[in-house]
Amino acid sequence: MSKYRVERKTLSEQVAEQLEAEILEGRLGENDQLPSERELMEQFGVGRPAVREALFYLQQLGLIAINSGTRARVIRPTAEAVMARLSGVTRQLLAKPEGQQYFQEARALFEVALARQAAQHASDEEIQALRDALAHQRSVIGDDAAVKRADNDFHGVLASIGHNPIYDAIHQALSEWLDDRRALALQQPGEDLAALEAHTEIVEAIAARDPEAAEAAMRRHLDRHYGTYMQLKQRLKSRQDDA
Repeated sequence: MSKYRVERKTLSEQVAEQLEAEILEGRLGENDQLPSERELMEQFGVGRPAVREALFYLQQLGLIAINSGTRARVIRPTAEAVMARLSGVTRQLLAKPEGQQYFQEARALFEVALARQAAQHASDEEIQALRDALAHQRSVIGDDAAVKRADNDFHGVLASIGHNPIYDAIHQALSEWLDDRRALALQQPGEDLAALEAHTEIVEAIAARDPEAAEAAMRRHLDRHYGTYMQLKQRLKSRQDDA
């Protein structure tokens, strides 16, 4: 018979798993208080450190809230909490040589779909919100920090058209992971105007209710921006190597 390696779980992991099951299976509902640390210690037969590590883990999952002086309380998991759990893993992936390409493909899949969906379903008010975001972006041309924020805000408005909190959470995560990329790309002369022009094409396609044109405009925008970023990144690396 083949031998299998069984990984032993720590006491805190065992406590966390059992409490997580209580929450996910509905035996502990939203706003219910967990037992005190001392009660949990007695219930599971473990020490205080194991209980505290388990509670911290559940807090990181977005399943409980911990406030000083009160018992931990069950809360409704949010999209933001889910994306926050992915943030550290994603940053590790981005640090790898192929990581930026993987990220670009994932971003394109998301943003292109948003553009198509907006062209199909955006209300007149939502299209006006996109135009307002464009107007603000145009008004800050020349101020790189403000342009970076306006760029991000434009994509945020686009994500909000889907009326899906997961879209909003994904956008928020993308904006954090894209921060350095946007900052570097803006070092390219004319990049602020190029981004504005690309956003304008996207909005006009959405306003025309043309999903194919909106998708194509978004894809051109993302491909151009990624190309600019990679060229500048390679140029920066060459300078560092020569130094």
